[in-house]
Amino acid sequence: MLTMTYEYKLELTPEQIATIEQTLDVCRSVWNFALRQRKDWCASRKSPVNACSINSEYIISVDEPFPNYHKQAKQLTEAKNQYPQLKTVHSQVLQQVLRTLDRAWDDMKARGFGFPRFKNKYRMRSAVFPQLGKDPLRNDAIKLPKLGWVKWRLSRPIPEGFEVKQARVVRKASGYFVALSLQLDVDVPSPMPHGHPLGLDLGFDKFVATSDGEEIKRPRFLTTLQREIKLLQRRLKKKQKGSNNRHKLNQKIARLHQRITDTRKDWHFKLAHHLCDGVGMIFVEDINFVSWQRGMLSKHSADAGFGQFVNILSWVCFRRDVYFAKVNKDGTSQTCPNCGAHTGKKTLDFRVHHCHECGYITTRDVAASQEIRNRGIAALGHSVVKNVCGLRATGSIGHDALVGGGRNRKLAS
Repeated sequence: MLTMTYEYKLELTPEQIATIEQTLDVCRSVWNFALRQRKDWCASRKSPVNACSINSEYIISVDEPFPNYHKQAKQLTEAKNQYPQLKTVHSQVLQQVLRTLDRAWDDMKARGFGFPRFKNKYRMRSAVFPQLGKDPLRNDAIKLPKLGWVKWRLSRPIPEGFEVKQARVVRKASGYFVALSLQLDVDVPSPMPHGHPLGLDLGFDKFVATSDGEEIKRPRFLTTLQREIKLLQRRLKKKQKGSNNRHKLNQKIARLHQRITDTRKDWHFKLAHHLCDGVGMIFVEDINFVSWQRGMLSKHSADAGFGQFVNILSWVCFRRDVYFAKVNKDGTSQTCPNCGAHTGKKTLDFRVHHCHECGYITTRDVAASQEIRNRGIAALGHSVVKNVCGLRATGSIGHDALVGGGRNRKLAS
């Protein structure tokens, strides 16, 4: 099953905008009520049976079951008789809100996340329509439940044979968008290892260093607009909460952040396509980039978007028939890619790799990317007898090294 998501911008009338905002407001009320119900159930069971809680809490019967998705969905159906505004929103949209809350609750327990958050009118930004009617798409419009035909910008055609499974209407700083989930009932095999191998080392100094000796600097997406954002946020601090001026200023700040996000994502896609040119295999380190955003360089890590780039790169490799794999990250900068000797731990200010065993000299990042490539080739178990980087290219292993003696004979065996 092949699944893709295409996003298009909507051109809404004032009446349709009011309907979407009403839908998001009702979804927010359902989310907050369901979350409050779950938290109250947990709070009623925190105190021992022979003691009272210091804080006030609801007293819920011991026999009362946990309010899971099925119980809350049944209550939602019954609540429509008491609260008519719930009938103004498609029933499946409200059910998807409860499903999303249920997944967030499970992630809290299974993955160690915090409690799901209550949402104000700015935090509920999307609504999911899990089913569309018959023939919901035209070149100039899409038909959504409770909204009717909505004009859109068909920026790229939907691939032939794909079926629209669901639609998500998203409110962004630059307008309203619809994200279509497309599915095709076909099994597409993953690309097989072939062609020229390429290792990538990601870092803060150089965003990407390749095993071919190419080093690409990291653009400062946030720094370019940081001064303007800082001035607007300073003005925002003086605005009265809930006022129209504060809302307008918040929208202006949000548009700047979206501009940064869009610029970063566009650059990631262009870089991914550039790296796929002329190669058949790409190897990267298996790194938990979430941990990179917890240190002193957290702001720079978030600005670079390493995790997003790796996800985009894997998708671009799949589309362009390039094999993509992750390798063990431990010790890539402490191992000589030419002979396999351990060169010792390097501090971050030490940017040159110099092996005292074989005399191999190159930059630290390029050496790490070559070691990543070597580990990827070794994990495949294939013999590589072609000159992967050129016999005399700077920072390359070359034909003789790959099929010669020492460590590289093991790689080729």
